[in-house]
Amino acid sequence: MVSRRNLIKLLGFSYLLFLSLPYKILYSATKKIINPNLSKVQKDIMFNEGTERPFTSDLLKENRKGFYHCANCGAKLFSSTAKFDSGTGWPSFSEALPGAFKTKIDYSYGMKRVEYHCANCGAHHGHVFLDGPSATGKRFCNNGLCLIFKPEN
Repeated sequence: MVSRRNLIKLLGFSYLLFLSLPYKILYSATKKIINPNLSKVQKDIMFNEGTERPFTSDLLKENRKGFYHCANCGAKLFSSTAKFDSGTGWPSFSEALPGAFKTKIDYSYGMKRVEYHCANCGAHHGHVFLDGPSATGKRFCNNGLCLIFKPEN
């Protein structure tokens, strides 16, 4: 026989699940693989919110003028003028292009961080921190595998 206390707990958990379910369905529906040529590692980072190893991205040494695009959908995300060397091992930017990302709070690893996703396809790109060197004070710490650089010329 189920005790009254256990029944109340079960109903409470069911209610919480019911409230979070629409968010999870809507959020997962916004994530869609558009580029069929993504590698397994890219898919893990972009759709399972993984992270590439630091200092492995070729984009760390990219200094040409141009724009950085989402590797999944091709949306324009950052201008090369916003890129800077943060010394963290990931491509870093002081600001994103308007409307490029949607954010959510990430509580993994026992800390509160702001995670950002491509506004077009929902792919995870990285985290934004408030320790940037520019007037914005922001550092968009991006996984290099999530970006494609397109030079100006």
